[in-house]
Order: sequence, then structure tokens, then C-alpha cells
Amino acid sequence: MKKTVMLFVLSAAIVFAGCGNSGSASDESKATADSAADGSETQSDDASVGSEALADGVLNVGTNAEFPPFEFVGDDGEPDGFDIALIKAIGEELGVAVEVENMEFNSLVASIGSKIDVAIAGMTITEERQNSVDFSDSYYEAVQYVLVPADSDIAGIADLEGKTIGAQLGTTGDFLIEDIADATASQYNKGVDAVNDLVNGRLDAVIIDKNPAMVFAEKFEGEIKAIDGADFAFEPENYAIAVPKGDEALVSIINNALATIKEDGTFDQLVSEYIEN
Repeated sequence: MKKTVMLFVLSAAIVFAGCGNSGSASDESKATADSAADGSETQSDDASVGSEALADGVLNVGTNAEFPPFEFVGDDGEPDGFDIALIKAIGEELGVAVEVENMEFNSLVASIGSKIDVAIAGMTITEERQNSVDFSDSYYEAVQYVLVPADSDIAGIADLEGKTIGAQLGTTGDFLIEDIADATASQYNKGVDAVNDLVNGRLDAVIIDKNPAMVFAEKFEGEIKAIDGADFAFEPENYAIAVPKGDEALVSIINNALATIKEDGTFDQLVSEYIEN
């Protein structure tokens, strides 16, 4: 697969060569030797064009592996899921290594630009988050669902008033509870913990994204059911990759790679593998 950033660098090299730069063979040898001496590799240098985050040839990614099918812990104990496969495909397109760190969801935004370069975690673009980070183009449109006990008569937003509702801390579901009259919010670091409390009768409902909602509804079939958020007037939302505030170069680089992955069919393959199945 051709690397997006590599093409940019090769194009630049051709331009400089055509401008009449008449460096001698010895100069070229010296440049090669200097490159080897400082321990850098061509691939890493290529990836660093325009963004310091990629200067070391590694994209450090934060996620929260508690959000299947987008993020979960695989059989090998490492983060897996659609988002993880997507960011690794982007890394391959850029010619950089991808290292993924599993973190609490609510700490991801604050860690961008320090502990991690970017975050991908089924993260919705919101005005509040845009005050702290920038976002790539959206790669997925999602809607919220409501999980309730199988015998519950909850069917609309009015039915949630005064109820005890669970959500993962810092997620859209967490924010939505604030607007429900007299509702009591129960916040969890992991979505599955909220679902377990629902199953055990400690909650009246859980608000969570559609895809994980369907996963949990299938896992606890007969005990809970999933209701489309449209019945509660919840608006669709867009997932994107969060990057350091002001790093326009990194946003552009990621967007270009994302576009290529969509064009060559890689994106659709990942959707089929992780989401549709």
C-alpha cells in the first residue's frame, strides 16, 4: 500500500532536484551518513512532515476498551475492535507504528498532547470537547439507545423522568441524563458495569450507543431490551479521532489517510468484520 506521507516527501524531493541544486556526490554521501548517524529512519522522517506528534515514527493512541464492538479487550489481553483496527490501518497508511494505551474514557481528552498523541474511542464531536482538542473528519454516525429491563414499560423520554439511569462517565449518555427531569444519574467507568447493575435491578435504564447496546442486549437476552434512541428524541452523533488542539497538520494527515482507507475498501472491510458481524 502506498503511504500518503511518503508520496508527499517524494514529490518535494523531485521539486528540489528540479530547482538546479547541484550538490556533489560527496555532499550526498555526507547527507546519507548524517542520517544514519542520528539513528533516524526514512519512514519515521517521512511521517514527521508537518506534525511533531509523528516525528518519532510512532502514533501513540489512547482508547477505552470497554465499548464493544468499537473497543474491547481481545483474547490476547490487548485492545481490539473497530476503532483499534481503523487507527492501525491509518498508521500503516502513514508508515508509522501505532501503540495503543487502554485508559479511562474520562481521562482521554486531558491526556492528548502529553501522554498520548490522539484518542479514538467512539468519541463524539461536541462543542465542549472542541474547546480542548481538534477532531478529524467523522468516520461513523451513531445514535444513542436505551437499555431497560425486559419487562419495563419505559418507552419514551417522559418515562425516564424521576428514574435512576446509568451511563459511562463522560459519554453522551452521561450528558443526556442531565436534561431528564428529576432523573438520578449513576456514573460508571465502564459501560458493562452500568449494564450489570441494570440486570441486577439497581438501575431503571442505561443510556449507551447503539452498537454496544445491541451487544449487551444479545448477551443478556431475556433480561434486558434495547430501545432506539429516536423514540426518546435523541439526535444522531458523529465519532471522530481527537488530536491536540491547533495541530492542523496532524488533522490533515489523518484525514488524508482516512480518505484513502475509505476509497480502497479497507474501511468497509473493517465495518463488515467488526460492526456488521
